Amino acid sequence: MPSSLRKPSILCSLGAALVIGCIYLWLQRSSGPADDPSVPDPDPRLADLGKAPDWSALKQYDGVLSKDEFESALKDIYLLGPNRHFNINEEGVKVASTISQSVPRVDFAQGKNRSPPPRYWRPASELPPAPEGQPLNGVRIAIDPGHIGGEWARMEERWYQIDETRPVTEGDMTLLTAKLLAPGLESLGATVTLVRSSRNPVTELRPGDLQNYAGRLLSGAPEEKIVSLSERMFYRTAEIRARASLVNNTIRPDIVLCLHFNAEDWGPQPDKPRFSPRNHFHIILHGAYLDSEIAHEDERFELMHKIFQGTHEEEAALAGVLASSFLEATGLPAYLYSIGRPTKRVGPALWARNLLANRLYQCPVLFFEPYVMNNQEVYERIQSGDYEGKREVAGSIKKSIYREYRDAILTGLKTYYESRRASE
Repeated sequence: MPSSLRKPSILCSLGAALVIGCIYLWLQRSSGPADDPSVPDPDPRLADLGKAPDWSALKQYDGVLSKDEFESALKDIYLLGPNRHFNINEEGVKVASTISQSVPRVDFAQGKNRSPPPRYWRPASELPPAPEGQPLNGVRIAIDPGHIGGEWARMEERWYQIDETRPVTEGDMTLLTAKLLAPGLESLGATVTLVRSSRNPVTELRPGDLQNYAGRLLSGAPEEKIVSLSERMFYRTAEIRARASLVNNTIRPDIVLCLHFNAEDWGPQPDKPRFSPRNHFHIILHGAYLDSEIAHEDERFELMHKIFQGTHEEEAALAGVLASSFLEATGLPAYLYSIGRPTKRVGPALWARNLLANRLYQCPVLFFEPYVMNNQEVYERIQSGDYEGKREVAGSIKKSIYREYRDAILTGLKTYYESRRASE
């Protein structure tokens, strides 16, 4: 073969190999985890997936609270340890930051004068009188069915199953309860929105989108630990942050009802769970920041919104009535946290904790934790599914566990708004 013909053939072969190599490298890169533009870079000064605060937003709270009111809230509800991050004097409060050099001071109210707190939610006392039989008229309520369920239930560790019986999946149970609750609230006049209405995540992120972030947090760790962390960050962090964006920017409710079912430790094998003799109820309110949590600048920023909007006052008043309703309707004992847990007791069956949803949703949040899913009686009630009326379950006549849950909330909210709304 003439050399003039052989040379182009060699070049063509090299070119083809180069193209194939580029395609291979591109496929290798595209098949692995990649940085999502919506995922921030890790910063030890921020909570997981947190973003640097816009401190200028705090100036809207000038003149809302006095020094004593701010300090009381900080000490009595929100901090478990000493104050290390809020510079307080007679004029106002300034939050410590190393991210920004221009954090404004929030000026305290002086004397009896108060500016109304800017907020999208309304306490019951600010609502107009309600029509007869519609005590929730005009109240905007978001129902947040806890967890995701469906195909994600095992990853969430909110799943167990005994033999071939109905799987116990918390995300599916909370969604069923939410769909039963919504019409009942609407019949009392409320405007109701479900934060999650299907067995799909609200966030568009998936665990693979978070592997690089998790890998930077666990530099040098085995791959399985990085994958595990990316999964937890998907359903515990990215999902809640997506729901918070929906709550604060779109729904803008007066209250959020976070529906959950509780559980005791059922062991490492969800197909061979341990049953617990305990069964109980409590509601979680926002508060009780650990020192490691308040060290995050975004958490300090979010706390300032909670304090100046007076969220706790409405939240605690609502929760007190709802807790009474639940305890009476279910006969469950009030749950007691063990000594040393990062909580503050607010009242019977009421505990303050710094949960992500309670912190990010900028309105009163009631985080319900009734029933122990791996209690024998509760398990039997779950196996019975939903039904109208009453039937014999676990040795006594009972409502469906989902309707008992629903009715306790309806009774409590009806009682609260009837007593708190302005009269004609």
